[in-house]
Amino acid sequence: MTAYKKDPDVISSLDEVQYWVTQESGTERPGTGAYLDNKEPGIYVDIVSGEPLFASSDKFDSGCGWPSFTKPIEHAHVQELKDVSHGMIRVEVRSTFGDSHLGHVFPDGPRDRGGLRYCINSASLRFIHRDDMQDMGYGEYLDQVEDLS
Repeated sequence: MTAYKKDPDVISSLDEVQYWVTQESGTERPGTGAYLDNKEPGIYVDIVSGEPLFASSDKFDSGCGWPSFTKPIEHAHVQELKDVSHGMIRVEVRSTFGDSHLGHVFPDGPRDRGGLRYCINSASLRFIHRDDMQDMGYGEYLDQVEDLS
């Protein structure tokens, strides 16, 4: 099993938005994320630790301005925490090993797929295309990725 961790070298190489989102619990502006319209088959991993978070098969267009997923690829890699910032009560989503702020989860996702909407900042993610998953050590997740094109 791969050991995922919060990597200080990776953190020091993050751009300003990636750092703000992952390390300071920021939120990228809606509609600006690199992966919002990505329809390629693959998985999304924590930009800091590399732990697998979401599969392209579980991505959907929610119209909210951020990439949305119905469930994590590996529940053990996602922590859900109460967030009372900004005068709201929400559920924050953080990566388990990288401790990166990812976004929030809401109960307004597709009912036929579990009813959840994981609203995730592109800046907290790195996309691994299906064609590269085996070589990059994510081969065990290939069965969770379908060709959506």
